[in-house]
Parts: sequence; C-alpha cells; structure tokens
Amino acid sequence: MIVPVQTSLDIPAATSVVVIGGGIVGLTAALNLAERGIPVAVLEKGHLAGEQSSRNLGWVRKTGRHISDLPLSVESDRLWAGMPERVGADVGYRKAGIMYVARTKAEMEKHENWIGSAGGRALDSRLLGAGEIDRLVPGGAERWFGGIHTPSDGRAEPTLASGAIAAAAIAKGAVIVENCAVRSLVMSAGRVTGVMTERGEIRCEHVLLAGGIWSRRFLGNHGAALPTLPLVASVFRTAAMEGPTEMAVGAADFSFRKRADGGYTITQRGALFAPLMLDHLLIGHRYLPVLKAEWKNVRLSFGRDFLRDLSMPRRWQGGARSPMEQLRMMDPPVNHGLNAEALRNLCKAWPVFNKAEIKQSWAGMIDVTPDSNPVISPVAKLPGLTLASGFSGHGFGTGPAAGQLAADLITGSTPIVDPSPYRLDRL
Repeated sequence: MIVPVQTSLDIPAATSVVVIGGGIVGLTAALNLAERGIPVAVLEKGHLAGEQSSRNLGWVRKTGRHISDLPLSVESDRLWAGMPERVGADVGYRKAGIMYVARTKAEMEKHENWIGSAGGRALDSRLLGAGEIDRLVPGGAERWFGGIHTPSDGRAEPTLASGAIAAAAIAKGAVIVENCAVRSLVMSAGRVTGVMTERGEIRCEHVLLAGGIWSRRFLGNHGAALPTLPLVASVFRTAAMEGPTEMAVGAADFSFRKRADGGYTITQRGALFAPLMLDHLLIGHRYLPVLKAEWKNVRLSFGRDFLRDLSMPRRWQGGARSPMEQLRMMDPPVNHGLNAEALRNLCKAWPVFNKAEIKQSWAGMIDVTPDSNPVISPVAKLPGLTLASGFSGHGFGTGPAAGQLAADLITGSTPIVDPSPYRLDRL
C-alpha cells in the first residue's frame, strides 16, 4: 500500500477534466493539469495505486526500451530526477544505474543491436565485458558473456511516489476521490460531456481513461476496442541486507534492485504467468509473434480466473452497477514457484543472496498490448476521451512523461514527445 493520502469524500458536480483511474499515470496527468490551473477530478474505484502502480519493480530505465518509446523514457528520466523538488517529498528516486547481464552470445547480440539502434540519442549506455561486470557487481559466481550498463538509469519507490504525486496534485487544486467507480461516459451531441459514477453524474469537458487492466472492458462497453491481454508478475522483497551493488541488475531469469528500506526487490524476470481468460480466445491471435518468441517464458493456467472473468459483464447500462464495483482491486495470487525460481537463480549468480530473508511477496496484473507500447491517444470513436493505458509493465518508469503527454493532448499544448508511436489506431 502507498503512503496514505487525505482524499475527498465528495464528488464535484462539474469540472474541466475527469481522470478515470488513480494509478501513477492518471495521478501524474492530474498533477500536470492542476499545475496549469485546469480543474481536474481523479476518480478511483478502489484505493489510489492499489494495483500495478504500487506493485511494480520501481525501475526507471531507458535501457532496452523500444526505439520508438525511447524519447518518452528519456523525458521521464528527467522528470523523475526533479520529482522530489516538484512534489516536496521523497519518492525514493536514485540515479544508481541499471545493468543487464548476458550468459550467451545470442543474449549479448540483443544488447549490441539495441545500443546500435539507440547510439545516436546521446545515451550513456555502454557494453561490458565479463571483467567489468565483476568489478561493478562484485562477489559473483557466474562467468557472464557480457552485459550492458546505463549509469543514468535509476529507480524510485512505488509505495512512496504515487502518494507524493497525489498529495501534490491535491495541494495544487485537484480533487481526488477513492472508492468511486465510473460506470460510463455521458455523451451529448456526439461527444463526451461527463461521466456517470456510482455516486452520480459529473459534468466535464474532457475525460482521461487511465484505468490500466480495466480500460479494455470500460471501452468495450462503449463500442471501442483496445487490444490488451493480462499477464501476472510475481515479486518479493527481502529484509535489509548487505548486497553486491546499489544498481539494478537483470539477467534472463532474475532481476534485483536495492530498496530504500535496505532490502531488495526480486523477481523471475524471464517468466510471466498468464491466467487464461475470454480475451485470450478473442484477440490472442494478435500476440502470436510475441508468444512464439517467448513461449518458454510464459506459464499458462486455466481455471478460477477464467470463470471469474466470465461472470463479469462486458456490457452494462450507464447507470447500472459496473464490473469495477464487483472487483475494486485486482489482487492476483502470488506464484510462489516463480519467486523461488528467481531466488535460486540469483543465489547461483551472487551467493550473498543465500542470506536473504523474504519479508513479503505479491503479484500484479499487467495490461499488455501486441507491440508492448502503450496507447496515449484520443479515441476517435468517442470525441472528448483520451486514453492512457496498455503500458505493458512499463507504466511506472515512464509514468511522469506519459501523464504529461496525456495532459498535453487534452489541452492542445505542444506535446512533450511525438505522440504518433502511441496512437490507438496503430493497433
């Protein structure tokens, strides 16, 4: 859970912009709008950052990003560095660097190809030999083929950042309401003019949908398509311990990063859990190229999740109780097998982690697009609605720039980056 924030108990009758979803992207967009003097209300069906925004790894990286997504990552890196001063609170940001290590020539070639594509963008990324890895992260027991290191990459704390951004947005005039689901859009003369919530209608000029895993279902109820599928990442944290480095490190089958509390956040980086749902049958064919390349890393299951998904409506009337009220927080079960696998792999690489004491485990559901890039775009079928979803597990790291880009699109301002890679119609 994030640091508690004193949110509003009442919804406004009207505002300029309604943000649906109180995760990192929605909150950052609200902060941007409030800083520009634009009235904004954030409506969260459950608790702020209760889903993936507080459950992610906390990496702030440029390394390995899609080349089309790199400008957004670069801008987010800059915005994260200034976030403590901007919000007047510690968000756990540290520019400690990120390193990926490779066991094989094939893994190393991926890093070489990426740095070749990204080399003209003034990044400080560089390729490493095995000896440099041992120097930068001492105490290792594996002989790595090589790696890539970006010293200007960093990390922030998910449980600190969202609360600090929310509090700053409120201080600058934003209204944030928890436990208030938006049931539907209100349309007039062919465009969005408000939202219907479980507490009544709010009139507005524009709506930003930043609902994460819920955005596909919400849009579907209005006849608009967003192709995203769910994946579940399991994660754990250790008690405070002496470790090999302050930087975050990723290998094919584990990753770790230092936490502000002195422990480490660890996951099985190469494996994700896919609970099969109806959407896998409806749009799964669009993911076949990715699935073919990553088949060995995807763990499938069929059972309770499928049945629960089927029990939740895909169409409902505007004033009717919504699926978001049936399940206010997506809290998938932890795959303890994957977490154990991650720790075994990490201990083989850096034996100091044999001393790790696991303090907490959790899981988060990620909304993944076919090309793994998000959608930050107007929705042509629903004038007055802007979408910011489908971040494919990258939303925390790029959240500050993504929220600003969404605010730019809503206000007609010069966008912080070229928005064309994030158009909805590309999908």
